[in-house]
Parts: sequence; C-alpha cells; structure tokens
Amino acid sequence: MEKAKIYYTSFRTEVGVSLLDKLKKLVKEAGIDHIDFRNKYAAIKIHFGEPGNLAYLRPNFSKVIADIVKENGGKPFLTDANTLYVGGRKNALDHLESAYENGYNPFTTGCHILIADGLKGTDETLVPIDGEYVKEAKIGRVLTDADVIISMNHFKCHESTGMGGALKNLGMGGGSRAGKMEMHNSGKPVVSQKRCISCGACRKNCAHDAISFVEKKAQINIERCVGCGRCIGVCPVDAIRPLWDEAEEVLNKKIAEYAHAVIKDKPHFHITFLMDVSPNCDCHGENDLPVIPDVGIFASFDPVALDLCCSDMANDQPVNAGSMLEDALLKHRKENNCDCTGSCHCDYFGLLHPSTDWKAGIDHAVKLGYGTDQYELIRVE
Repeated sequence: MEKAKIYYTSFRTEVGVSLLDKLKKLVKEAGIDHIDFRNKYAAIKIHFGEPGNLAYLRPNFSKVIADIVKENGGKPFLTDANTLYVGGRKNALDHLESAYENGYNPFTTGCHILIADGLKGTDETLVPIDGEYVKEAKIGRVLTDADVIISMNHFKCHESTGMGGALKNLGMGGGSRAGKMEMHNSGKPVVSQKRCISCGACRKNCAHDAISFVEKKAQINIERCVGCGRCIGVCPVDAIRPLWDEAEEVLNKKIAEYAHAVIKDKPHFHITFLMDVSPNCDCHGENDLPVIPDVGIFASFDPVALDLCCSDMANDQPVNAGSMLEDALLKHRKENNCDCTGSCHCDYFGLLHPSTDWKAGIDHAVKLGYGTDQYELIRVE
C-alpha cells in the first residue's frame, strides 16, 4: 500500500486569517471536495464532551465542515452514540442536553444533531466484518444509514487505549451501547441487586430468556446470555453493567474492527485536532492540564495513518510543566535511572498509562486492510 497523505496546519495565524479559515483551507487541500456529497447524508462523527469537561472540540470547527458539505450539495448532521457508563450521555435526551450545554446546536454548527443509536442506545445495525474478535459489529443505526462518514477527532491520551484519535472516535464512538459492551467486556453483564427496581424491562427485551427474577431482583443466566447488552441499554436505573474486564490490547483491536465497520463501503474523511491533549478521555466530567503543547490540525482519507502520525507528533513534543505526564516522566527517571528530558524515545502514552498498548490498534487496522502505517506529511500554510 502506498503512503497515505496526511495534511497538516499549525495553530499560528496572521491578522485577518482565523483558525476556521485555516481549517477550511486544510480540508480542501486534503481533498474533501473530491467526495460526492450531492443529495447524500453526511454523518459528522464527533464527541460532544461530557458535562464539566472543557477539552472537547469547539462547535465552531464543526460548522466549517458542515458548511463545506452543504456547499457541495450534501446534507450534514452531527452524531455520536450513547455511552455505556453512567453519565451525561447515556441516552438520547441526556446526550442532546449535554451537547446543547457544550454549545452544539443548529445555530452554532449549521446542522442538526442525531444520536446514532437512538433513545436508549438500542437502535443498532449488525454490520458483518468477519474480524478476529468481532463477526457482526453493533453500530448505531444513524451511522449505517449515512452515505458519507466524516470524523472530527480530539486527540487525547486515554486510560484504557493509551491514546484516542480517529479509530477510537469511530469505533468506540460508533458502537451502540451493546457494541461498547462487546468491546469493553470479555464476558457477560452483571446485575446490581441493590439498584434493581424489578421493573422487568430487561426480561422483556432479552431475546434469549436469560433473565429471571428471584425475590423481585433480576438475575442473569450466564449459560443462556449471549452478551448482546440490550439489557444494559433498557435498564432505567443502570442496575445492569458490564464487567469492564477486556484486556487492553484486545480492546484496541476490537475498536479497530468496529471502526472498520463504521466506514465500510462508504466514502470517508478524517480530521484530528492535536490540541488540549488531556491525560484522560473526554468522557471524564473534568479535564486535567494538557500534557503537551498544542500542535495543529491534521486531515486525511486514511484514519489509521492519521492516528499514527498524530501519535508520532505528540511523542515529539516537549512535556508541559506541572502536567500528569511530567509526574509520570519524573517517576520513570527515578525508577529506571534514566536521564531523559522528555525528548528521548519514551512513549508518552505508555508513561501515563503503563497497562495500555495503543500500537496494537494501529497494527490490527493495518492487518484488516483499511489503512496503512506509512504516511507522508504535507504542510498547509
């Protein structure tokens, strides 16, 4: 496979030229206008940010992309799937309120918001991919109904995957609640007896008769349970939860397979913002001090090469003083008698979250054949 072209622009601006202008020029140089948008529904996959977190992408950036889609005759909309964990985005109503709170609405973005997997996170399409771990990915129906996929990614470190970029945004972000359980969980869900209110929603929605009630509390028959996760989505009090026990390497590989399912057989384009690089995911209700300086905006048709390029660029940056990464670097020096200054070959993501393996997802995506680990960086002024 030939080298992927990654287009890049810095955050430096001149008087009269805004970052929004530079973003528009960047994506056009990268070829977004080559996509046939005429009368097509274009899903702009984005993370709206958990309430309390301020590291998410500004809505102004998404308006630039939505306007370009409309200029080319397309119908853009912003989308994300509901979360598996308890928080401000676990159902469509809460999710929309969180998006509005963080500034995302038709007036600021120029397009509407659709939650990809519906009201309770159960509106999904089974996409056959025949992966090593996933045979049928459970993808939010809105994404599978879309004609074009555009991902807008806030690059960050991540406590489970090492780093989060395009693959994480597409794969984990595109999976329904049941899909997210499949990625995070190597087993079956469990019921919190204390939280269960005996409403029966889980039993009603179980297609395998795996749920019964003992002393008015739900119980899951593990032998009958197939791990579909629908009971997690329909429980109104979050009494049913996954075990969150999947190995980190396998998690990244499953995410790579889910990302493949989202973009499979569709035109797709990807934009990553290497800025406000927080030590943890934007799913947190807070964001710590950025661990490296802001770098720039990157765009490509190849999400795999894009993730690798942004990871390489992040690892080439100095460490921000007072950040969690500096704490991890000081600990590394002390434990390994290392005199590195932050510009050596230490992997920042591994320093911050030693149990993670971000490269496993890149390698697996390359193996699946929808991206490459070879890239050419092209600067756009």
